[in-house]
Amino acid sequence: MFGCLVAGRLVQTDAQQVAGDKFVFNLPDYENVNHVVVFMLGTVPFPAGMGGAVYFSFPDPVSGQVWQLLGFITNEKPSAIFKISQLKPGEGGAHPFGMMAVPQLASMAQVGVSIEPLEQLVQQTPVSGATVSAVDSFMQFTQKMLDSLYNFSSSFAVSQSQMTPNPSEMFIPASSILKWYENCQRRMAQNPNFWKT
Repeated sequence: MFGCLVAGRLVQTDAQQVAGDKFVFNLPDYENVNHVVVFMLGTVPFPAGMGGAVYFSFPDPVSGQVWQLLGFITNEKPSAIFKISQLKPGEGGAHPFGMMAVPQLASMAQVGVSIEPLEQLVQQTPVSGATVSAVDSFMQFTQKMLDSLYNFSSSFAVSQSQMTPNPSEMFIPASSILKWYENCQRRMAQNPNFWKT
């Protein structure tokens, strides 16, 4: 029903079912993992109106298992990437695994999937730092867009002596495009969301 990809190197599709609606993946070597991807295999969909809350648990022999909500997957959103390198042991809240005795090795973290109603899933707040930011890909797109505009407009550059007078056409100095390009780069570096204000 589910799969778990750990940092692009280990794919698991053999989740351990610990209750009728709860599944667990063991994560060996979790200290060296930045991201996990949880996905549906496509063989069995969630029942209508249901989805899967995704949790993470550090191995903690002192305080026992502390589960942290990472987010959720649904039939409409069958996979999600979660950043676990920023999570801290001992932080967590209410979770559906309760006082369940989920077998856990002392050196292994776990990812748990709990099947829950969609209305409940959308109201839950994941632990901070677990979701992968779209800002990085937005910054890459914006940089490529800036480069493309600058390169495209520069390909039409001519010196003043090469210009043919045409009263119906406007010309923009290449220096003004370069200045705009540099300003946008600077503002993006300071605040990727500057364009929203």
